Amino acid sequence: MSLTSILSADAIDNAIKDCQDPDTFCYKKFFQLCGLSQKSPQEVKDVFRLLDDDNSGFIEESELKFFLQRFVPGARVLTEKETKTFISAADDDSDGRIGVDEFQAMVLS
Repeated sequence: MSLTSILSADAIDNAIKDCQDPDTFCYKKFFQLCGLSQKSPQEVKDVFRLLDDDNSGFIEESELKFFLQRFVPGARVLTEKETKTFISAADDDSDGRIGVDEFQAMVLS
């Protein structure tokens, strides 16, 4: 399975273009533009599994920095500020990482 089997390539490109400059990434806007926030809970979980590089069941800060590159290989790396904002928005149990349920809640809220 790939991201483009769930999300359209055009929508992904639009979302990436919207945040191509450093410190312009907004996870809510990104999820809307790429179409993820309109997907089913199961599709959101499928996307999470694709983003979880090491298959740990969590997206850690080290993986989150490369979040945009998981969508488009040539995309930029998230800044430290963007990464920390992203984690704190989703990390309900304050363990410093995003679990599948936390990711799903953030995307579909």
